[in-house]
Amino acid sequence: MATAEQFAHQSVMLDEVLEMLPTRADGFYVDATFGRGGHSRALLDRLGAGARLIGIDQDPEAVIIGQQLERADARFRIVAGRFDCLDQVVAEEGRLIDGLLMDLGVSSPQLDDAARGFSFLRDGPLDMRMNPNVGESAAQWLARADEKDIADVLYRFGEEKKSRRIARMICETRKESPLTRTTELAALCGRAIGRGEPGKHPATRTFQAIRIYINQELGALENLLAQTIDCLAAGGRLAVISFHSLEDRIVKQFIRDESGRAPMPRGLPIEMPAPRLQPLGKARHASDAEVKRNPRARSAVLRVAERVGA
Repeated sequence: MATAEQFAHQSVMLDEVLEMLPTRADGFYVDATFGRGGHSRALLDRLGAGARLIGIDQDPEAVIIGQQLERADARFRIVAGRFDCLDQVVAEEGRLIDGLLMDLGVSSPQLDDAARGFSFLRDGPLDMRMNPNVGESAAQWLARADEKDIADVLYRFGEEKKSRRIARMICETRKESPLTRTTELAALCGRAIGRGEPGKHPATRTFQAIRIYINQELGALENLLAQTIDCLAAGGRLAVISFHSLEDRIVKQFIRDESGRAPMPRGLPIEMPAPRLQPLGKARHASDAEVKRNPRARSAVLRVAERVGA
């Protein structure tokens, strides 16, 4: 059950989002990663009485908090589901979006709750599902996946150089006893990698990779981005906060391609499509002051683009 303490989390790059996103006081906005509602509440404070804000989240705890906000503010509605249901949300509302926010990755309450299984620093069940009521847990997948598939996931989604060694050790370990706890997997990564990179826990990349795979995060992100062009109104803005290079690369390339800057083969008579997005400045990072207050913001990257030609 969601508790009052979970409202205390710090929304990353909040000032930058408020500077770039709300362009119309009476507009229609979507917070595609509602989380614990920090960004949504701040946006509602900036918007007028005629505005509309939809929050989307698949985490049951986040949905409970969203329902509380829904009862408190008639301008807001929470949608329970994965964020690539955006086109359905727009169809239901019957209007295009003036601002779309995506704050990717795991929220602080999810990391801090050991029972969710996201953190390698806290002992808990090896789950990692954004919605623990749907799909296969990390422990269930690790118990059945073959060694090559595990290694491929760790390398592809975690960029883990020692993916094969970790995968081999996982398969050897489960012959004796299945991995069911976060600390068991974290300790295994420590044995496989040793000291690793300075300042980075040896399990960081493995936990990231398994979480991304279990939740199909990159595929969902690609699906959502593909929907944004038809869902944004003219002048509507897309703001995405990412926390690792895999996410940011997808967002960066999407904005580049939709702004007409994609690399084209030389010498071919190809007519360039009209740009549909315009990047608004360069990628922005959390300020030193914010990182000092909230170390989890240190890897945050914000990219913003505006719909043109709609």
